[in-house]
Amino acid sequence: MTENLKVIAFDADDTLWDCQPWFDTVERQFCDMLAPYGSQEYIAEELFKTEMANMDELGYGSKAFTLSLVETAIRVSRAAISAETIMSIQRLGRSLLRIPAKPLLGVEPTLAQLRAEGRYQLVLFTKGDTQEQLGKLRRSGLAPYFHRSEIVADKRIAAYRELCEKMNVKPHEMLMVGNSFKSDIEPMLQLGGWALHIPYEVMWAHEQVPEYAHPRLRVIERFADILKVLQPTS
Repeated sequence: MTENLKVIAFDADDTLWDCQPWFDTVERQFCDMLAPYGSQEYIAEELFKTEMANMDELGYGSKAFTLSLVETAIRVSRAAISAETIMSIQRLGRSLLRIPAKPLLGVEPTLAQLRAEGRYQLVLFTKGDTQEQLGKLRRSGLAPYFHRSEIVADKRIAAYRELCEKMNVKPHEMLMVGNSFKSDIEPMLQLGGWALHIPYEVMWAHEQVPEYAHPRLRVIERFADILKVLQPTS
């Protein structure tokens, strides 16, 4: 891996800082608010259906999620829900725009060492709403470690190919680091690049896919273990 590697791309949410636990908390509070209209399981299922139906038009992020919360509330209540409750749901969703984005354990010292060594170009490569993701990057304090930041609508093979072109490297010269096998790992492997999977404690249902071994894939438990994987072989 290390012989030809020139670029390391990093996912953001639940790789550099926690994100999904905040969404899960809001979802539980939302289900509690809609308890008069169904069980927590039912409300959560209906919300997920709404999110999937809205995905092509709204994409990812807190704003899209908030619109799906409101739409679900109106639908499951058959428009009986009060304007006051709708406003409460809207405030609940907006709270996700202000999550702390505190770096996960080992993230900052690892990025600092990689940047100081200067062997690789470091790229933030994440999907979602541009303004929201840039806000989290700013609050995290990690921006100075990256040579480039790329925020895309979705992370499919074409997006990875375009990133390689922007960085002027071949796929086999790039390593993607992330927690989602669906968005971070599989597309990079299919393109011919390298991938480093760091599973996170929670995963959004939309990102859950079967995982498998691959000769260009490494799986680690801790972010700091990236340095061990990248140690030059003698």
